[in-house]
Amino acid sequence: MTSKWNYCPLTSDEQEVESGLAKRYAGVPPISELLVQRGISSVEEAEKFFHPSLKDMHDPFLMPDMDKAVHRLNRAMGSKEQIIVYGDYDVDGTTAVALVYKYLRNFYSHIDYLIPTRNEDGYGISKATIDMAARQGVKLFIILDCGIKATEEIEYARTLGIDFIICDHHVPDETLPPAVAILNPKLEGSPYPCPHLSGCGVGYKFMQAFAISNGLGCSDLEGMLDLVAVSIAADIVPMVGENRIMAYHGLKRLNSNPNMGLRAIIRICGLASREITISDVIFKIGPRINASGRMQSGKEAVDLLVSRDIPDAYARAKEIDRYNQDRKELDKQITDEANAILEEQSETLSDKKSIVIYNKNWHKGIIGIVASRLTELYYKPSVVLTYSNGVATGSSRSVQGFDVYRAVESVRDLLENFGGHTYAVGLSLKEENIPEFTRRFEQFVSDNIRPDQLTPQLDIDSYLTFSEITPEFLGLLKQFNPFGPGNNKPVFCTRNVTDFGTSKLVGRHSEHIKLDLVDPTCGKVMNGIVFNSAQMFDHIHSGKPFSICYTIEENKHKGGSAIQLFVKAIHLD
Repeated sequence: MTSKWNYCPLTSDEQEVESGLAKRYAGVPPISELLVQRGISSVEEAEKFFHPSLKDMHDPFLMPDMDKAVHRLNRAMGSKEQIIVYGDYDVDGTTAVALVYKYLRNFYSHIDYLIPTRNEDGYGISKATIDMAARQGVKLFIILDCGIKATEEIEYARTLGIDFIICDHHVPDETLPPAVAILNPKLEGSPYPCPHLSGCGVGYKFMQAFAISNGLGCSDLEGMLDLVAVSIAADIVPMVGENRIMAYHGLKRLNSNPNMGLRAIIRICGLASREITISDVIFKIGPRINASGRMQSGKEAVDLLVSRDIPDAYARAKEIDRYNQDRKELDKQITDEANAILEEQSETLSDKKSIVIYNKNWHKGIIGIVASRLTELYYKPSVVLTYSNGVATGSSRSVQGFDVYRAVESVRDLLENFGGHTYAVGLSLKEENIPEFTRRFEQFVSDNIRPDQLTPQLDIDSYLTFSEITPEFLGLLKQFNPFGPGNNKPVFCTRNVTDFGTSKLVGRHSEHIKLDLVDPTCGKVMNGIVFNSAQMFDHIHSGKPFSICYTIEENKHKGGSAIQLFVKAIHLD
């Protein structure tokens, strides 16, 4: 699908700020424009942006109920109560459970962890789990990355003498569960300065407050920021403010002295000899941790992340890697089946603004991935449903700028349960409600989505000539890391480039193009790569001009490095 290219020039006020920053970065003109786009207005702010400091982390006690949570945890430990650390089965939940459990076990032995199974237990906390905990004498649950909507279950737990501390980041309902403390930066009226923490990030802030209250210092806790960085990347939360600080230092930890379980995954992924980036976490590390919860049990991921033994960690990582291979095969199979169904509906699908698709035989652990694939392919909000534990259960994904949470919430009277974020929601409903859900979901999307949200958008940060792409520019550009929502990797555009004469088709099926391009404004040649664009090769090779949108990468090989353009789109002029 062809994308629309957008460029928003700086306003007059922004240009004034940019001119001030340009004095500091005079040798690399585009840098000041990139900084202003990220809300940076002074050299001092720029230096903080380039060098994120843990000293700029927020006081955890700014979060509502933090004092109550710390007091209840201290009381539980003082009374030697049995504590369960409980969390979701995805990357965010398992890293959160691993972090809180690993940290607290340094000081306390009456503690264990538990992760629900996707197929048998489903999302969140269940009464069956609470009953089991009551039989074991558990008095306190620390529940991470879920729980904010478990009102009925937590009310039931209270009748059994079990308290809950909720550490969640999902959107809450108006009625909150009767927990002793709810730590959620999205609570209405919360003064916490970073509202978009990951679930693991909320757990980290809880442990930070616990450490402060007990005079423990935070150095040991800071050594666990690699887990937080993995959660931030995998859960795709905004890479701004405190999230960016934690991700920055967590990545440093991943590259120097990572958690033993993460070290084993890094080795399995073939990343041990190179610098690990956020992209590596998203595409290599995260999917392997997630595969455990998708294919078997998320508890196996936590077992790996809390392992203290190198051979044990490596054996567990190999098993999780096998789950990931199985996940890939199922992913392809179900995506192909979904596409076949949609192709049969192509005439009616073209008139619709959303996709809802159901197959009761699909694997529950894969449907979220399939929803993402369909959203990318058709560029429409998508819901993929299967059948599990007596209900239709599914995942929805959205296109840029459209709040699918609101769309799902608009039909909540048809649902058994739902929860999530702006761009991803999990839900369940009775099978007989699927047709009416499909109709009303489509109606809400049609009434609320803008036409431009149904077309892929490619936002250009700056126009460049090849003469501006220098090692100095690349050096400063690397300091914009880590990238993510709110601080996306800059996309550049260069107009009217031509083939140097040596561009060629590459790949197993000659589907990619290795580019050697000339910018006629300066005569400089740059190397690049564009994937799955073989249909453009004849135009490129003809010598006719064209424009490119791209990111700038450092291609390391044989001990050296070179600048390479990763071309995202080509416009034939």
